[in-house]
Amino acid sequence: MLYAALHATVPPLARALWRPTIEGVDNVPADGAVLFASNHLSFADSVVIPIVAPRKVVFLAKAEYFTGSGLKGRLSKAWFEGLGMVPVDRSDTRAALNSLDVALEVLGRGEAFGIYPEGTRSRDGRLYRGRTGVAQLALTAGVPVVPVGLIGTDALQPVDSRWPRRAKVTVRFGRPLDFTGRFDGVAPGRARREATDEIMDAIHALTGQELAGAYNERPIDA
Repeated sequence: MLYAALHATVPPLARALWRPTIEGVDNVPADGAVLFASNHLSFADSVVIPIVAPRKVVFLAKAEYFTGSGLKGRLSKAWFEGLGMVPVDRSDTRAALNSLDVALEVLGRGEAFGIYPEGTRSRDGRLYRGRTGVAQLALTAGVPVVPVGLIGTDALQPVDSRWPRRAKVTVRFGRPLDFTGRFDGVAPGRARREATDEIMDAIHALTGQELAGAYNERPIDA
């Protein structure tokens, strides 16, 4: 009910304020389990995609956003839950495995799950190499992957900025990638790597970002 209430009011208001350009909405399956794999430029990305997507998209968010005290803490929890986000404790050594379990649970319900294959935000605007968790999810759950290209969200909410600003934002949804049966008989590690590279190629085609050619590492204080 909270999600329905927020989704009925926040997206129209946000679109009116930011006026994002949205392309390829017809590429998003109307129902059924699906992965949204996006580049990652800003904290705002996990808000922008659910706002412009034609269906609910579940993202993971830091557990701290759900555990604050007082009125501010309650409002923060309501906001992130209302956007369909799920808490994850990144300080837990099993956080990565727990995240995969949560994602598989969401996909098992026939819902949409959002993931950033780069792992963390790009602080220089380049597109980094994808980590293979996205392919592991797609291959394990047997679901299609919709590549998403975000442009301008780094100006909407720059790194270390607390509040969004007015900025020109473009969101592009690419054609779904279906890996069903394509890697039968292929070694799991190779299958995950090849599928991930294909996903990143699709994202690159949507964004045109300079390729970093390396993995992005999370800052120590992030």
